[in-house]
Amino acid sequence: MKESNLKHSSATDWKRIDNLTDATIDTSDIPPLDADFFSRADLHQPHKSNVTLSVDDDVWEWFRVQGSDCQEKMNAALRIYAEAHRRAA
Repeated sequence: MKESNLKHSSATDWKRIDNLTDATIDTSDIPPLDADFFSRADLHQPHKSNVTLSVDDDVWEWFRVQGSDCQEKMNAALRIYAEAHRRAA
């Protein structure tokens, strides 16, 4: 994205977007996902690497108390950070 594009405010009516429900969104131009679509689809799952990682106790404790899926949440947080910085580079 060009830096000049970041200086302009969005003209999107976000309040209207936030108030949309599934029933009010026009999806008539989207073809249905039928059995034929899924028979040709490929499932792509990211490869996971097992690593040993040292984190501050307070950071680990915060993620740990989030529930049994705390490692998935930590991975999601790391992905958001990595993607934000990948785009900035």
